[in-house]
Amino acid sequence: MSLGTLDQNAALKTMLCKVPEVTLFFWIIKILCTTIGETAADFLNTNLNLGLTGTTLIMGVLLAAVLAIQFRLRGYVPVVYWLAVMLISVVGTLITDNMTDNFGISLWVSSGIFSVALAATFAAWYASEKTLSIHSIFTFKRETFYWLAVLFTFALGTATGDLVAEKLALGYWPSALIFGGVIVLVALAHPALRLNAVLAFWIAYILTRPLGASIGDFLSQPKDAGGLALGTLTTSAIFLVLIGAVIVYLTSTHRDQIQAADSI
Repeated sequence: MSLGTLDQNAALKTMLCKVPEVTLFFWIIKILCTTIGETAADFLNTNLNLGLTGTTLIMGVLLAAVLAIQFRLRGYVPVVYWLAVMLISVVGTLITDNMTDNFGISLWVSSGIFSVALAATFAAWYASEKTLSIHSIFTFKRETFYWLAVLFTFALGTATGDLVAEKLALGYWPSALIFGGVIVLVALAHPALRLNAVLAFWIAYILTRPLGASIGDFLSQPKDAGGLALGTLTTSAIFLVLIGAVIVYLTSTHRDQIQAADSI
């Protein structure tokens, strides 16, 4: 195979990559989506009186439909990809809430369960594909591993976030500062201590879930519970508008299109 053919194949794989480039915009919209995951789940469950089971079924069907579209696409489409992330954020939240409220499983146990499930997903992914790079998501198998890992990061992030904010009684805003601070440390450790890029990415990805959830709870919950009492509907609407604005920007500028296969 000629060098030119190899370059063409690499360019084709980059073009067909199903996920966005990891930029500042990636982390901004990821946190916005995680906040929606917390507040939207609470709104549907409590305000609309759908209950945990009803809300889980409805959001699960919507997620399956959007993922079916995502898997059929030949490349990264911002509106479909981020809609899938937003829905999987809601479903991940609901999975943990169901385990806690409907089955009485403690947050300590659920955190352990999802940690093992996520580790097993990464182990199977690497054993099969020899990489955990998100810049290599251009096959059905790799995309399946990717979305399964994303689901477990949201469920794990929900469990650990609730554990810190509620069970350990640290409060929503202090929890947000703690998780945000750890993310900053991870970001600094990557260049300063040569922390593996893939490991740094997934640690930060997990921690943005409790960070976004803590922000959402702080904005939406009553003042006597440590929040600003904006309500789940208002908070969800604000963040939906912000998400929509960022998606429109990314769609028009292509700032988050992967340009070359990197190590992340």
